[in-house]
Amino acid sequence: MDKKCVEYSSSQPTKRLKIENVKDPTDLKWKYIKRNNLDLSLVILFDKVASRDIFSNLEKEIEYLTGELAQVKVFGKVYPIPRKQAAYGEKGLTYKYSGTTIVAKEWTQTLQYLVDRVHAVTGFRYNFALINRYKDGSDKMGYHKDDEKELDKETPIASLTFGAERDFIFRHQDKKAEKIEDEKFVLTDGLLLLMNLPTNNYWYHSLPPRKSCKETRINITFRKVISR
Repeated sequence: MDKKCVEYSSSQPTKRLKIENVKDPTDLKWKYIKRNNLDLSLVILFDKVASRDIFSNLEKEIEYLTGELAQVKVFGKVYPIPRKQAAYGEKGLTYKYSGTTIVAKEWTQTLQYLVDRVHAVTGFRYNFALINRYKDGSDKMGYHKDDEKELDKETPIASLTFGAERDFIFRHQDKKAEKIEDEKFVLTDGLLLLMNLPTNNYWYHSLPPRKSCKETRINITFRKVISR
């Protein structure tokens, strides 16, 4: 899974994106992966031209976390997060993970377009997004579950990829005992991935390093946070 990475220039001004021509969900060519409580839905939601424009806009609009919010504590030790992160969503929302509480910034123009587009094709309404920017193949994400208490368990995690292609791996929590094989595939430019119930109850997922990749990937995971 060592395909050529895609590089997009962000030299042009932010482009106004339109949502009038959203396709009906029945017109999209979905792919489904279902086994051992793994339930995934995948579809190419944006073509190359649209993905390039969205990537360029996100590079201009997103303000990433710094300082202590760009660190994670593991077994009492503090480490820098091996990628850039940002949190956006509806006003007043907070999200807690790995001992860190993040206050969401209000949707940018492009993020509002994307959350509306995802709602149009999935039927799910999202109020929060965690954004990860991987500058190249050295940035990564270790195995974890998106199972925080704040999340609405009935709403799937919706993940969008823009820019460089990267490998993605699901590993069952009982892999050794059950001898369940990993699920591996490539996250491609413009891809929407839905992690449906009960995936996050049983499977960890990760984005490993890819040394040959020299370009940037931006990932947006839309979630529905329950206000408390």
